[in-house]
Amino acid sequence: MKLQPLSDRIVVRPSKAEEKTKGGIIVPDTAKERPVWGEVIAVGPGRMSDDGKLIPMAIKVGDQVLYGKYSGTEVNIEGEELLIMRESDVFAIIPK
Repeated sequence: MKLQPLSDRIVVRPSKAEEKTKGGIIVPDTAKERPVWGEVIAVGPGRMSDDGKLIPMAIKVGDQVLYGKYSGTEVNIEGEELLIMRESDVFAIIPK
């Protein structure tokens, strides 16, 4: 896939929704919650400061990130559901 986000935006592949609860109950599709973490698959160059300097991204491709439940814009690229969001929508990088 050749998708290059602009400015301080990132493209995230959301994790899969849980199929079962911890107790083993199968969750129907209508009750599944939207995941709040995923893998970064593309990053923009960064944002420009008020004085015209480029502020580089703290997030890089391959990072696992935690983001808000309703963050980003859902897009379907080549049959794959992805999210495009700003770097500021990310709450944390999950250590590997």
